[in-house]
Amino acid sequence: MKLKIKLQLSSMMFLQFFIWGVWYVTMGTYLIKIGFDGLNIGAAYSTINWGAIISPFVIGMIADRFFSAERVLGIMHLTGGVILYILIQITDPATFFWTLLVYALLYMPTLALVNTICFNQMTDTKNEFPRIRVLGTLGWITSGLLIGWMKIEDSSMVFQIGAAASILLGIYSFFLPSTPPQSKGQSPTIRDILGLDALALLKDRNFAVFIVCSLLISIPLAFYYSFTNPFLNEVGMENAAGKMTLGQGSEFLFLLLMPFFFSRLGVKKMLLIAMLAWITRYLFFAYGNNEELVPLLYMGIILHGICYDFFFVTGQIYVDQAAPKKIKASAQGFITLITYGLGMLIGSWAAGWFVKQYTLANGNHLWQSIWLIPAGMALIATLLFLTLFSEKKKVSVEN
Repeated sequence: MKLKIKLQLSSMMFLQFFIWGVWYVTMGTYLIKIGFDGLNIGAAYSTINWGAIISPFVIGMIADRFFSAERVLGIMHLTGGVILYILIQITDPATFFWTLLVYALLYMPTLALVNTICFNQMTDTKNEFPRIRVLGTLGWITSGLLIGWMKIEDSSMVFQIGAAASILLGIYSFFLPSTPPQSKGQSPTIRDILGLDALALLKDRNFAVFIVCSLLISIPLAFYYSFTNPFLNEVGMENAAGKMTLGQGSEFLFLLLMPFFFSRLGVKKMLLIAMLAWITRYLFFAYGNNEELVPLLYMGIILHGICYDFFFVTGQIYVDQAAPKKIKASAQGFITLITYGLGMLIGSWAAGWFVKQYTLANGNHLWQSIWLIPAGMALIATLLFLTLFSEKKKVSVEN
Protein backbone atom coordinates (compact mmCIF):
# COMPACT_ATOMS: atom_id res chain seq x y z
CA MET A 1 0.00 0.00 0.00
CA LYS A 2 1.35 3.43 -0.96
CA LEU A 3 2.33 5.86 1.80
CA LYS A 4 -0.18 8.45 0.56
CA ILE A 5 -3.04 5.98 0.86
CA LYS A 6 -1.87 4.89 4.33
CA LEU A 7 -1.90 8.51 5.48
CA GLN A 8 -5.35 9.09 4.00
CA LEU A 9 -6.84 6.02 5.63
CA SER A 10 -5.12 6.74 8.94
CA SER A 11 -6.47 10.31 9.00
CA MET A 12 -9.94 9.01 8.19
CA MET A 13 -9.80 6.56 11.11
CA PHE A 14 -8.48 9.25 13.48
CA LEU A 15 -11.38 11.59 12.77
CA GLN A 16 -13.96 8.77 12.66
CA PHE A 17 -13.32 7.78 16.26
CA PHE A 18 -12.45 11.25 17.55
CA ILE A 19 -15.98 12.31 16.59
CA TRP A 20 -17.53 9.44 18.54
CA GLY A 21 -15.26 9.56 21.57
CA VAL A 22 -15.50 13.31 22.15
CA TRP A 23 -19.17 13.19 23.20
CA TYR A 24 -19.99 9.53 23.83
CA VAL A 25 -17.80 8.78 26.86
CA THR A 26 -18.95 11.69 29.01
CA MET A 27 -22.53 12.06 27.81
CA GLY A 28 -23.82 10.18 30.87
CA THR A 29 -22.11 12.64 33.21
CA TYR A 30 -23.54 15.58 31.23
CA LEU A 31 -27.05 14.11 31.23
CA ILE A 32 -26.98 13.51 34.98
CA LYS A 33 -26.07 17.18 35.42
CA ILE A 34 -29.11 18.36 33.44
CA GLY A 35 -31.48 16.06 35.34
CA PHE A 36 -31.75 12.81 33.36
CA ASP A 37 -32.30 9.59 35.39
CA GLY A 38 -30.83 6.15 34.67
CA LEU A 39 -33.57 5.19 32.21
CA ASN A 40 -33.24 8.51 30.36
CA ILE A 41 -29.49 7.97 30.05
CA GLY A 42 -29.92 4.36 28.94
CA ALA A 43 -32.42 5.54 26.32
CA ALA A 44 -29.99 8.18 25.04
CA TYR A 45 -27.20 5.63 24.68
CA SER A 46 -29.57 3.19 22.99
CA THR A 47 -29.92 5.56 20.03
CA ILE A 48 -26.51 4.42 18.83
CA ASN A 49 -27.76 0.86 18.94
CA TRP A 50 -30.97 1.67 17.07
CA GLY A 51 -28.82 3.38 14.46
CA ALA A 52 -26.71 0.24 14.14
CA ILE A 53 -29.85 -1.86 13.68
CA ILE A 54 -31.73 0.28 11.17
CA SER A 55 -29.13 1.83 8.88
CA PRO A 56 -26.15 -0.41 8.04
CA PHE A 57 -27.88 -2.93 5.78
CA VAL A 58 -29.37 -0.23 3.58
CA ILE A 59 -26.20 1.89 3.52
CA GLY A 60 -24.09 -1.22 2.91
CA MET A 61 -26.34 -2.17 0.00
CA ILE A 62 -26.04 1.36 -1.43
CA ALA A 63 -22.24 1.28 -1.11
CA ASP A 64 -22.17 -2.21 -2.66
CA ARG A 65 -24.30 -1.27 -5.67
CA PHE A 66 -24.81 2.43 -6.39
CA PHE A 67 -22.36 4.98 -4.97
CA SER A 68 -18.72 4.97 -3.95
CA ALA A 69 -18.32 4.29 -0.24
CA GLU A 70 -16.26 7.46 0.34
CA ARG A 71 -19.06 9.65 -1.07
CA VAL A 72 -21.69 8.02 1.12
CA LEU A 73 -19.32 8.52 4.08
CA GLY A 74 -18.96 12.23 3.29
CA ILE A 75 -22.70 12.85 3.09
CA MET A 76 -23.32 11.00 6.37
CA HIS A 77 -20.75 13.04 8.30
CA LEU A 78 -21.71 16.42 6.86
CA THR A 79 -25.34 15.90 7.83
CA GLY A 80 -24.37 14.38 11.18
CA GLY A 81 -22.31 17.44 12.11
CA VAL A 82 -25.39 19.63 11.79
CA ILE A 83 -27.43 17.30 14.03
CA LEU A 84 -24.74 17.24 16.74
CA TYR A 85 -24.77 21.03 16.83
CA ILE A 86 -28.56 21.07 17.27
CA LEU A 87 -28.25 18.80 20.35
CA ILE A 88 -26.52 21.55 22.30
CA GLN A 89 -29.77 23.40 23.03
CA ILE A 90 -31.90 20.38 23.96
CA THR A 91 -32.57 19.47 27.62
CA ASP A 92 -35.88 17.58 27.33
CA PRO A 93 -35.24 13.79 27.51
CA ALA A 94 -37.74 12.86 24.77
CA THR A 95 -36.56 15.53 22.33
CA PHE A 96 -32.94 14.68 23.09
CA PHE A 97 -33.62 11.00 22.38
CA TRP A 98 -35.25 11.56 18.99
CA THR A 99 -32.66 14.10 17.85
CA LEU A 100 -29.76 11.86 18.88
CA LEU A 101 -31.49 8.95 17.14
CA VAL A 102 -31.40 10.88 13.86
CA TYR A 103 -27.67 11.41 14.37
CA ALA A 104 -27.14 7.74 15.18
CA LEU A 105 -28.88 6.72 11.97
CA LEU A 106 -26.27 8.80 10.14
CA TYR A 107 -23.17 7.88 12.14
CA MET A 108 -23.43 4.13 12.74
CA PRO A 109 -23.31 3.09 9.06
CA THR A 110 -20.02 4.97 8.74
CA LEU A 111 -18.30 2.40 10.99
CA ALA A 112 -18.84 -0.22 8.30
CA LEU A 113 -18.03 2.21 5.49
CA VAL A 114 -14.58 3.16 6.83
CA ASN A 115 -13.77 -0.55 7.15
CA THR A 116 -14.91 -1.15 3.58
CA ILE A 117 -12.79 1.74 2.29
CA CYS A 118 -9.76 0.34 4.12
CA PHE A 119 -10.23 -3.28 3.06
CA ASN A 120 -10.63 -2.21 -0.58
CA GLN A 121 -7.06 -0.84 -0.53
CA MET A 122 -5.48 -3.81 1.24
CA THR A 123 -4.06 -7.14 0.12
CA ASP A 124 -3.17 -8.48 3.60
CA THR A 125 -5.91 -7.37 6.00
CA LYS A 126 -4.54 -9.26 9.03
CA ASN A 127 -1.33 -7.23 8.96
CA GLU A 128 -2.39 -3.97 7.31
CA PHE A 129 -5.77 -3.25 8.92
CA PRO A 130 -4.63 -3.11 12.59
CA ARG A 131 -1.94 -0.55 11.69
CA ILE A 132 -4.58 1.70 10.13
CA ARG A 133 -7.29 1.05 12.73
CA VAL A 134 -4.90 2.06 15.52
CA LEU A 135 -5.24 5.68 14.41
CA GLY A 136 -8.92 5.47 15.33
CA THR A 137 -7.83 4.57 18.83
CA LEU A 138 -5.47 7.54 18.83
CA GLY A 139 -8.40 9.74 17.82
CA TRP A 140 -10.46 8.46 20.76
CA ILE A 141 -7.51 9.03 23.11
CA THR A 142 -7.06 12.56 21.82
CA SER A 143 -10.73 13.34 22.42
CA GLY A 144 -10.55 12.15 26.03
CA LEU A 145 -7.37 14.06 26.77
CA LEU A 146 -8.86 17.18 25.20
CA ILE A 147 -12.02 16.91 27.33
CA GLY A 148 -9.96 16.41 30.49
CA TRP A 149 -7.64 19.31 29.67
CA MET A 150 -10.57 21.63 28.92
CA LYS A 151 -12.50 20.33 31.99
CA ILE A 152 -15.75 19.96 30.04
CA GLU A 153 -16.88 16.45 31.05
CA ASP A 154 -20.31 17.75 32.10
CA SER A 155 -20.60 20.37 29.34
CA SER A 156 -22.53 20.51 26.07
CA MET A 157 -19.34 21.79 24.46
CA VAL A 158 -18.41 18.19 23.69
CA PHE A 159 -21.20 18.18 21.08
CA GLN A 160 -19.85 21.37 19.51
CA ILE A 161 -16.41 19.83 19.11
CA GLY A 162 -17.95 16.66 17.70
CA ALA A 163 -19.99 18.68 15.19
CA ALA A 164 -16.92 20.53 13.92
CA ALA A 165 -14.92 17.31 13.56
CA SER A 166 -17.82 15.60 11.77
CA ILE A 167 -18.07 18.36 9.18
CA LEU A 168 -14.29 18.23 8.69
CA LEU A 169 -14.38 14.47 8.01
CA GLY A 170 -17.40 14.95 5.76
CA ILE A 171 -15.41 17.26 3.52
CA TYR A 172 -12.26 15.14 3.73
CA SER A 173 -14.15 11.99 2.71
CA PHE A 174 -14.55 13.22 -0.85
CA PHE A 175 -10.75 13.15 -1.22
CA LEU A 176 -10.30 9.57 0.03
CA PRO A 177 -9.24 6.70 -2.28
CA SER A 178 -12.04 5.64 -4.60
CA THR A 179 -14.06 2.68 -3.35
CA PRO A 180 -16.49 1.94 -6.17
CA PRO A 181 -19.54 -0.28 -5.64
CA GLN A 182 -18.61 -3.93 -6.14
CA SER A 183 -21.96 -4.85 -7.72
CA LYS A 184 -22.60 -1.72 -9.76
CA GLY A 185 -25.29 -2.04 -12.40
CA GLN A 186 -27.15 -4.87 -10.69
CA SER A 187 -30.70 -4.01 -9.68
CA PRO A 188 -31.34 -4.39 -5.94
CA THR A 189 -33.83 -7.02 -4.85
CA ILE A 190 -35.79 -7.48 -1.66
CA ARG A 191 -33.05 -9.93 -0.69
CA ASP A 192 -30.46 -7.15 -1.03
CA ILE A 193 -32.50 -4.59 0.91
CA LEU A 194 -33.09 -7.01 3.78
CA GLY A 195 -29.43 -8.06 3.80
CA LEU A 196 -30.27 -11.72 3.26
CA ASP A 197 -26.99 -12.35 1.40
CA ALA A 198 -25.12 -11.47 4.59
CA LEU A 199 -27.52 -13.61 6.62
CA ALA A 200 -26.65 -16.56 4.39
CA LEU A 201 -23.23 -16.59 6.05
CA LEU A 202 -24.98 -18.02 9.11
CA LYS A 203 -25.15 -21.38 7.32
CA ASP A 204 -21.58 -21.86 8.48
CA ARG A 205 -21.86 -23.22 12.05
CA ASN A 206 -18.79 -21.45 13.38
CA PHE A 207 -19.87 -18.13 11.87
CA ALA A 208 -23.30 -18.55 13.47
CA VAL A 209 -21.72 -19.25 16.87
CA PHE A 210 -19.49 -16.20 16.44
CA ILE A 211 -22.53 -14.01 15.68
CA VAL A 212 -24.54 -15.29 18.66
CA CYS A 213 -21.63 -14.79 21.06
CA SER A 214 -20.95 -11.34 19.59
CA LEU A 215 -24.55 -10.46 20.39
CA LEU A 216 -24.29 -11.77 23.95
CA ILE A 217 -20.94 -10.13 24.79
CA SER A 218 -22.18 -6.77 23.47
CA ILE A 219 -24.91 -6.65 26.12
CA PRO A 220 -22.48 -6.20 29.05
CA LEU A 221 -20.33 -3.94 26.85
CA ALA A 222 -23.10 -1.32 27.01
CA PHE A 223 -22.70 -1.06 30.80
CA TYR A 224 -19.10 0.09 30.31
CA TYR A 225 -19.82 2.71 27.68
CA SER A 226 -22.89 4.15 29.42
CA PHE A 227 -21.84 4.32 33.05
CA THR A 228 -18.07 4.04 33.57
CA ASN A 229 -17.52 7.80 33.44
CA PRO A 230 -20.36 8.58 35.92
CA PHE A 231 -19.08 5.72 38.12
CA LEU A 232 -15.52 7.02 38.23
CA ASN A 233 -16.68 10.56 38.91
CA GLU A 234 -18.98 9.41 41.71
CA VAL A 235 -16.27 7.42 43.49
CA GLY A 236 -14.07 10.53 43.41
CA MET A 237 -11.59 9.95 40.60
CA GLU A 238 -10.33 13.30 39.29
CA ASN A 239 -10.18 13.90 35.52
CA ALA A 240 -11.99 10.61 34.90
CA ALA A 241 -12.31 11.22 31.15
CA GLY A 242 -8.56 11.80 30.83
CA LYS A 243 -7.75 8.69 32.86
CA MET A 244 -10.16 6.60 30.82
CA THR A 245 -7.89 7.23 27.84
CA LEU A 246 -5.52 4.72 29.47
CA GLY A 247 -7.91 2.18 28.03
CA GLN A 248 -7.42 3.59 24.54
CA GLY A 249 -3.67 3.68 25.16
CA SER A 250 -3.89 -0.04 25.86
CA GLU A 251 -6.05 -0.44 22.75
CA PHE A 252 -3.39 1.41 20.73
CA LEU A 253 -0.67 -0.94 21.95
CA PHE A 254 -2.60 -4.13 21.33
CA LEU A 255 -3.65 -3.01 17.85
CA LEU A 256 0.01 -2.69 16.94
CA LEU A 257 0.63 -6.16 18.38
CA MET A 258 -2.40 -7.79 16.76
CA PRO A 259 -0.56 -9.23 13.72
CA PHE A 260 1.83 -10.96 16.16
CA PHE A 261 -0.96 -12.40 18.29
CA PHE A 262 -3.27 -13.20 15.36
CA SER A 263 -0.71 -15.39 13.61
CA ARG A 264 0.11 -17.27 16.82
CA LEU A 265 -3.24 -17.53 18.58
CA GLY A 266 -5.84 -17.62 15.83
CA VAL A 267 -9.43 -16.44 15.93
CA LYS A 268 -10.81 -18.59 18.75
CA LYS A 269 -8.10 -17.85 21.30
CA MET A 270 -8.14 -14.13 20.47
CA LEU A 271 -11.90 -13.92 20.99
CA LEU A 272 -11.81 -16.07 24.12
CA ILE A 273 -9.10 -13.95 25.76
CA ALA A 274 -11.21 -10.85 25.04
CA MET A 275 -14.27 -12.36 26.72
CA LEU A 276 -12.28 -13.35 29.80
CA ALA A 277 -10.95 -9.79 29.96
CA TRP A 278 -14.53 -8.43 30.05
CA ILE A 279 -15.33 -10.61 33.07
CA THR A 280 -12.16 -9.52 34.85
CA ARG A 281 -12.76 -5.83 34.11
CA TYR A 282 -16.20 -5.79 35.69
CA LEU A 283 -14.98 -7.66 38.75
CA PHE A 284 -12.24 -5.04 39.16
CA PHE A 285 -14.85 -2.28 38.97
CA ALA A 286 -17.12 -4.09 41.43
CA TYR A 287 -14.48 -4.52 44.12
CA GLY A 288 -12.19 -1.54 43.47
CA ASN A 289 -12.40 1.91 45.06
CA ASN A 290 -10.64 5.26 44.88
CA GLU A 291 -8.59 4.53 48.01
CA GLU A 292 -6.40 1.49 48.73
CA LEU A 293 -7.99 -0.55 45.92
CA VAL A 294 -7.72 2.16 43.26
CA PRO A 295 -5.27 -0.02 41.25
CA LEU A 296 -8.23 -2.28 40.46
CA LEU A 297 -10.01 0.64 38.80
CA TYR A 298 -6.97 1.48 36.71
CA MET A 299 -6.48 -2.15 35.71
CA GLY A 300 -10.15 -2.34 34.71
CA ILE A 301 -9.66 0.67 32.46
CA ILE A 302 -6.41 -0.61 30.96
CA LEU A 303 -8.02 -3.96 30.07
CA HIS A 304 -9.97 -2.12 27.41
CA GLY A 305 -7.24 -2.81 24.86
CA ILE A 306 -7.70 -6.56 25.10
CA CYS A 307 -11.48 -6.31 25.51
CA TYR A 308 -11.97 -4.26 22.37
CA ASP A 309 -9.13 -5.22 20.03
CA PHE A 310 -9.14 -8.95 20.59
CA PHE A 311 -12.89 -9.19 20.08
CA PHE A 312 -14.14 -6.42 17.82
CA VAL A 313 -11.16 -5.90 15.54
CA THR A 314 -10.57 -9.65 15.31
CA GLY A 315 -14.25 -10.03 14.54
CA GLN A 316 -14.13 -7.47 11.73
CA ILE A 317 -11.20 -9.30 10.13
CA TYR A 318 -12.97 -12.65 10.56
CA VAL A 319 -16.09 -11.28 8.84
CA ASP A 320 -14.04 -9.83 5.97
CA GLN A 321 -12.46 -13.24 5.41
CA ALA A 322 -15.81 -15.03 5.57
CA ALA A 323 -17.78 -12.77 3.21
CA PRO A 324 -17.69 -13.05 -0.60
CA LYS A 325 -16.30 -9.94 -2.27
CA LYS A 326 -19.64 -8.74 -3.63
CA ILE A 327 -21.25 -8.45 -0.17
CA LYS A 328 -18.31 -7.35 2.00
CA ALA A 329 -19.89 -3.97 2.82
CA SER A 330 -23.18 -5.64 3.74
CA ALA A 331 -21.34 -8.21 5.87
CA GLN A 332 -19.53 -5.45 7.79
CA GLY A 333 -22.92 -3.80 8.25
CA PHE A 334 -24.28 -7.09 9.56
CA ILE A 335 -21.68 -7.45 12.32
CA THR A 336 -22.20 -3.78 13.20
CA LEU A 337 -25.92 -4.49 13.53
CA ILE A 338 -25.34 -7.49 15.79
CA THR A 339 -22.81 -5.83 18.12
CA TYR A 340 -23.43 -2.09 18.24
CA GLY A 341 -27.06 -2.71 17.26
CA LEU A 342 -28.99 -5.55 18.86
CA GLY A 343 -26.48 -6.45 21.57
CA MET A 344 -25.77 -2.98 22.86
CA LEU A 345 -29.43 -1.95 22.46
CA ILE A 346 -30.43 -4.66 24.91
CA GLY A 347 -27.44 -3.71 27.04
CA SER A 348 -28.20 0.02 27.08
CA TRP A 349 -31.75 -0.48 28.28
CA ALA A 350 -30.69 -3.18 30.75
CA ALA A 351 -27.90 -0.97 32.12
CA GLY A 352 -30.27 1.97 32.50
CA TRP A 353 -32.85 -0.19 34.27
CA PHE A 354 -30.37 -1.78 36.68
CA VAL A 355 -28.69 1.55 37.47
CA LYS A 356 -32.06 3.05 38.30
CA GLN A 357 -32.88 0.08 40.55
CA TYR A 358 -29.60 0.50 42.42
CA THR A 359 -29.85 4.28 42.80
CA LEU A 360 -30.10 5.52 46.39
CA ALA A 361 -32.34 8.33 47.62
CA ASN A 362 -29.37 10.72 47.74
CA GLY A 363 -28.55 10.07 44.07
CA ASN A 364 -25.57 7.78 44.71
CA HIS A 365 -25.45 4.23 43.37
CA LEU A 366 -24.69 0.70 44.61
CA TRP A 367 -21.94 0.23 42.06
CA GLN A 368 -20.72 -3.16 43.27
CA SER A 369 -24.13 -4.70 42.64
CA ILE A 370 -24.35 -2.94 39.27
CA TRP A 371 -20.97 -4.16 37.96
CA LEU A 372 -21.49 -7.78 39.02
CA ILE A 373 -24.42 -8.00 36.60
CA PRO A 374 -22.41 -7.50 33.35
CA ALA A 375 -19.67 -9.73 34.79
CA GLY A 376 -22.20 -12.56 34.98
CA MET A 377 -23.47 -11.83 31.47
CA ALA A 378 -19.95 -11.95 30.05
CA LEU A 379 -19.32 -15.26 31.82
CA ILE A 380 -22.33 -16.86 30.12
CA ALA A 381 -21.19 -15.67 26.67
CA THR A 382 -17.67 -16.96 27.31
CA LEU A 383 -18.83 -20.44 28.31
CA LEU A 384 -21.02 -20.73 25.21
CA PHE A 385 -18.22 -19.62 22.91
CA LEU A 386 -15.66 -21.94 24.53
CA THR A 387 -18.01 -24.89 24.13
CA LEU A 388 -19.41 -24.35 20.63
CA PHE A 389 -16.84 -22.50 18.47
CA SER A 390 -14.21 -24.44 16.55
CA GLU A 391 -11.49 -23.41 14.10
CA LYS A 392 -11.17 -26.88 12.58
CA LYS A 393 -13.52 -25.95 9.75
CA LYS A 394 -11.99 -23.15 7.72
CA VAL A 395 -14.23 -20.41 6.39
CA SER A 396 -14.22 -20.32 2.60
CA VAL A 397 -13.42 -16.98 1.00
CA GLU A 398 -14.85 -16.14 -2.40
CA ASN A 399 -13.06 -13.41 -4.35
